[in-house]
Amino acid sequence: MIASGVTVFNDFIINLLEKTNLPYDYIFNITAIILVFILALLCFLSNWIAKNVILVSARKIIGRKPGIWSQAILKNKVFLKLSHLVPVLIIYWYGPAFMSEYPSIVSLTFLITNIYIILVGLLVVYSFLNVIKDVYNNYEISKSRPITSYLQGLKIILGIVAGILILSALLNRSPLYLLTGLGAATAILMLVFRDTILNFVGGVQVTANDLVQIGDWIEMPKYGADGDVIDITLHTVKVQNWDRTISTIPTYELVSDSFKNWRGMVQSGGRRIMRSVYIDAKSIRFCDEEMIKKYENIHYLKDYVKKKKAELEEYNKKSNIDENNLVNGRRMTNVGTFRAYIENYITNHPKIHKDLIFMVRQLEPNEKGLPLQIYAFTNDTNWKNFEKIQSDIFDHILAVIPHFDLKLFQYPTDIFVPQVYNDNE
Repeated sequence: MIASGVTVFNDFIINLLEKTNLPYDYIFNITAIILVFILALLCFLSNWIAKNVILVSARKIIGRKPGIWSQAILKNKVFLKLSHLVPVLIIYWYGPAFMSEYPSIVSLTFLITNIYIILVGLLVVYSFLNVIKDVYNNYEISKSRPITSYLQGLKIILGIVAGILILSALLNRSPLYLLTGLGAATAILMLVFRDTILNFVGGVQVTANDLVQIGDWIEMPKYGADGDVIDITLHTVKVQNWDRTISTIPTYELVSDSFKNWRGMVQSGGRRIMRSVYIDAKSIRFCDEEMIKKYENIHYLKDYVKKKKAELEEYNKKSNIDENNLVNGRRMTNVGTFRAYIENYITNHPKIHKDLIFMVRQLEPNEKGLPLQIYAFTNDTNWKNFEKIQSDIFDHILAVIPHFDLKLFQYPTDIFVPQVYNDNE
């Protein structure tokens, strides 16, 4: 019916133009242009109807039932890209009828149409893959098993396939013929896609071995990365640093090079404190009776002093120690008692993780004095809370040092230099 109608219209245009006494070639070309214009107008109208009627209606229907899939489909404009296929259907349905008298135009039109279908089809598939990624990212497993790199690899493969199909259409050759030619260029392709292949393999290893998850805090000084992982793609891992800048790390580097992942700290529920206070060695001495009595009145030292006094008295008595000389036998020291106080203080601190190791230890004395290192874990891994807990602990430790007749080491400044000179005099 359409073909007969087009034939009638074609004959009408020809008869009308023949009255102008134009050459037949001109009449033929003008008729062809008019028919192509009408076909293009039909394509434009169909596309307009698809976008403004069908697409709007589909959005309203989907919008009434909001869900993960519907939101992802609307976000990635799948229907909008599908609407671009409507003009192609018009050409396939009505093109042969409109161009039956013009085989050369038909062949060119269908060549352009085939290429257009491949490109639009590729965009639709890309959008659908983005929908799958958005839906998958709503599940918890997406943090430990991201699929972005796999989808990007699939997009590259589909892009290559689309390129081969377009090239085969332009050259009027079978895709298998082009694939045979590509086999000989494998070495060149391997060189061109070297980084892509390496990063794809790296991405598979990162995912399979669970080296990095989205949300992990990682450090990789080589790339200036120190922050949370926000995305894992085919080529790069994006890290948002603590100064809010973004660092990108090639995915393969996470396999071939070393980096620090703080995930274990978060999973354990404890964040480490490892900081030292430096005691002036000149302030360290044995405890006399007055000092011991003072320490007995300190809440965290009552049991320690009582137990330690009994232990030392028993040892010295068994060893027949002459206690008139402080050097003889075993005696309590102010630094040892201070160390015991810190241990008890930390043990009873409500913000210290009791299931993880904690201790107060002496490090090797150096030019700054005697380092007493506090090694413990807070039960709150939040950075801000951790710093507050650590600061509160050391505020107390620094303030309590003078009560043990100890001095904190610090380098002399212009405030202390006159005092040093006076002491020397």
